[in-house]
Amino acid sequence: MSHLLEGKTALVLGIANRGSLAYAIAQAFSREGARLVLTYLGEHQKAALESMAEGLAVDKLLPCDVTKEEDLVALSEALAALGRPLDAVIHSLAFANREDLARPFVETQRAGYLLAQEVSAYSLVAVARATVPHMTAGGSLTTLTYLGSIRVVPNYNVMGVAKAALEASVRYLAGDLGPRNIRVNAISAGPVKTASARAIKDFSTVLETVSQRSPLRRNTEPAEVADAAVFLASRLGRGVTGNVLFVDSGMQVMGL
Repeated sequence: MSHLLEGKTALVLGIANRGSLAYAIAQAFSREGARLVLTYLGEHQKAALESMAEGLAVDKLLPCDVTKEEDLVALSEALAALGRPLDAVIHSLAFANREDLARPFVETQRAGYLLAQEVSAYSLVAVARATVPHMTAGGSLTTLTYLGSIRVVPNYNVMGVAKAALEASVRYLAGDLGPRNIRVNAISAGPVKTASARAIKDFSTVLETVSQRSPLRRNTEPAEVADAAVFLASRLGRGVTGNVLFVDSGMQVMGL
């Protein structure tokens, strides 16, 4: 690589641990020359994120619970205080109650459905509203999705519906923000052993199936997703918006 993001500032939301796709993206962005602003959820995550930030080009660590409007206002104010434009945003946020993933979708309770939608889909809209004013030179907003948005994946259930809403939000945001030269895209990553994936029942079966049936006959590596995020945030991706980019060893093209 050749410092594709040199001179850019990027906000990364959703780093939970070193196995997170968001962490792999932060590493790749730092490698490519970007300065980083990272967010954490609550004080219990702060110390862990401080440790993970070592060795990365991090300018600020900021608290942010995307379900709280006051946190989004504070995030926007902190970005304004940087004194330079924001060029890229990585939205890697999703949550659903474990029981709503384990039981049939028809049994999803109203509260669980709304929670999954708020954290996994609406938060992209809320984050865009908080960050777009600071993307004065244009930029890129990228979120993470999964094949379960368009296919029925066992035990994905309410999260699949939330990801479908997320992908629709990508398209509408791309339409809204295109005149400002802000591009909005999603990366549909293949299954990766992340903390959130462990909440999915029989996740090991999903990994095994992909390794046996995908065209590349292997599972997705976090670095592959991270490099795709670099592409979308860099000048190389300047003509790409409103798209879902599959990084899943080709699994999306397979039937049975």
